[in-house]
Amino acid sequence: MQPPPAEPGMHEQEVDTPALLLDLDAFEANLDAMAAALAPTGTKLRAHTKTHKSPVIARLQMERGAVGQCVQKVAEAEVLAWGGIPDILVTNEVVGPRKLARLAALNSISRVGICADDRGQVDAIAAAAAACGRRITVLVEIDVGGARCGVRPGPDAVALAQYIAASPHLIFGGIQAYQGSAQHIRAPEARAAAIDSAISDARRTVEQLRQQGLACPIVGGAGTGTFAQEAASGVYTEIQAGSYAFMDADYARNQGAPPFRQSLFVLATVMSTAVPGVAVVDAGHKAMPTDSGYPLVHGRPGLEYVGASDEHGKILLGDGARPDCGEKLRLVPAHCDPTVDRYDWYVGVRKGRVECLWPVAARGAMA
Repeated sequence: MQPPPAEPGMHEQEVDTPALLLDLDAFEANLDAMAAALAPTGTKLRAHTKTHKSPVIARLQMERGAVGQCVQKVAEAEVLAWGGIPDILVTNEVVGPRKLARLAALNSISRVGICADDRGQVDAIAAAAAACGRRITVLVEIDVGGARCGVRPGPDAVALAQYIAASPHLIFGGIQAYQGSAQHIRAPEARAAAIDSAISDARRTVEQLRQQGLACPIVGGAGTGTFAQEAASGVYTEIQAGSYAFMDADYARNQGAPPFRQSLFVLATVMSTAVPGVAVVDAGHKAMPTDSGYPLVHGRPGLEYVGASDEHGKILLGDGARPDCGEKLRLVPAHCDPTVDRYDWYVGVRKGRVECLWPVAARGAMA
């Protein structure tokens, strides 16, 4: 872990860079906005830790009504459980006896569930549960259009659910029905159509489970780009949005973008203005991913981030736009999740002053 790049009370322009900056007013407004949006629907938030990787943020979400957290990796679940988060769902398949033994052991301090889309996975989870003397909750993941993981909705999902329910070491917890590929469909009509299809698949599967005498306590899924539609469906019981707390440049490109403010930034320093029409900052590929494009320069019209190398970011200067060497700029990352995973600390700022430092406790938790 690197030393913190700032201290409480410091002015934002004094923060060492590159730094992961969290605008606390915008961040807290986002948490409140999601809680307010879900309250009349009866759908609960199980916020996704893969975005923030922080038990501190998880607790702030749960203070506003979240029922728990979801993660993608066992190591993320461990960090949350050790941080006192009582209800965790691994919204992913986990393969390998060592990982499953770790997951089973966590159930001594938290409720930690998992997803499966194969009988062999279910057998391995049951073996880990039996060895640990704990029953583990398992959800059936169904493919609702992402073509990534999940059994087919309907009879295949019902058969796997029955197999889970028949195990003395497992608890059938419901279905995982996340349409991740719909989150960044730009056109609202096409995005809505993709989610309508996912809702239909989930509804049909829940009904067929009911016909076989299986209750479906959790129907989970939905992301920041589509949560309102799933929450209003009457089918989904839990929303697994994560990016809503921070937002990023790629979500901002959606037509009808989610109703949240940009709260997460990479603070960078202008390190050179030697080339006419160009400013170079100390934030390149190692500071931010570019899988979803380049970052935006926040609040500075005429400045455009156009290229990155390992340690440098190239910014073109429009007419009359000339930052000074040594000046700090807020950059809006294109993809918030992998940006967070590059840093050890959040630098929480409010009205230009550093208020808090929070560790990114699950940074690098890939196993």
